[in-house]
Amino acid sequence: MPQLLSIQIAQPQDYGREEAANLLERPWRSGIFKQGVIGPIKVMPEHLEGDGSADLTVHGGVDKAICCYAAEHYPFWQTHAGLENMGHGGFGENFTFAGLLEPDICIGDVYHIGSATFQITQPREPCSKLARRWLIKELPAWVVQNGRSGWYFRVIETGHVEAGDDVQLIERPNPEWSIARANEIAHHRKTDREACSELAAVPFLSEAWRVALA
Repeated sequence: MPQLLSIQIAQPQDYGREEAANLLERPWRSGIFKQGVIGPIKVMPEHLEGDGSADLTVHGGVDKAICCYAAEHYPFWQTHAGLENMGHGGFGENFTFAGLLEPDICIGDVYHIGSATFQITQPREPCSKLARRWLIKELPAWVVQNGRSGWYFRVIETGHVEAGDDVQLIERPNPEWSIARANEIAHHRKTDREACSELAAVPFLSEAWRVALA
């Protein structure tokens, strides 16, 4: 059974300095530097208690309440990107899982974890904040290329979760629409209007992706 290995939260903070020669080190604000949580944490309708996002137009909200990532990906980044110190929370995720991977999980999947219930809404799209976090300009492009993206949950039922909780699949309404397939269409088949339209019509897909695919 898949397992929630760790939980991470952070409030937005300011980083960088005006005089920095590297543009990635110029002033920026983000909640991407997540820290691990010990013990139960409350799941709110649009975020975890104590967590926050600097730009609510691209992070947080009903469709992107919880950012998730697979622990199985970290050895790849540690080896192939030279990020030896990257560990759980390194992608700014709230939940780090074992046993959930992009080819095997689907848009609309409903999972029960702890006393809360969640639904997959879309793949996570890497942004410039990830590049700034690790000072690697190409990192978001690498994520798009290899599909190790992570994904977002919406909250179906609030409750409490804790690191070590088992993850129970309750419902899979769209078994043909894996996160990996959604990534493939959105990032590598953008000119295929038929495929984009099919993806946009998938039940439970986030509103942001519906608009982007239109």
